[in-house]
Amino acid sequence: MAKDTVEILIEGGSATPGPPLGPAIGPFGINMMQVVEEINKKSADFEGMKVPVKVIIDSDTKDFEIEIGTPPTTALIMDELKLEKASQDPGLDKVADLSVEQALKIARMKFDTILANDYKHGAKEVMGTCVSMGITVDGKDPREAQKAVDAGEYDSILVE
Repeated sequence: MAKDTVEILIEGGSATPGPPLGPAIGPFGINMMQVVEEINKKSADFEGMKVPVKVIIDSDTKDFEIEIGTPPTTALIMDELKLEKASQDPGLDKVADLSVEQALKIARMKFDTILANDYKHGAKEVMGTCVSMGITVDGKDPREAQKAVDAGEYDSILVE
């Protein structure tokens, strides 16, 4: 029961049987269209962003499973806010404002790979990333927004 793993970087939601996927998994003799459909379904949330994909193939039964990685938190924040780049001087130059709802959305996307145990703390982790990017959260310094989360000000938004 040998398992082979193929790791590739694909644009979310738009995998095709052509390169880079086709040549990488073609030699294993598995159904290419099933793989493409599964990757596109699982990576649809990351449309327009490059995501790491693992195709784990059982070479005996030709069964496969797909694991989709997530882009870095900074890439998700920039995509959510439609930014080209973060601030050159995050201490002085604020380039955008992230809402708590958007922080929660990003925390849900990254939940499998972040250190938080729940979405509330995941959203705080996303807010922490905003500090180094020159992005405010709900019009405040991200550290102030984190304190507001701890004080319960956003509990109505940050429900599980």
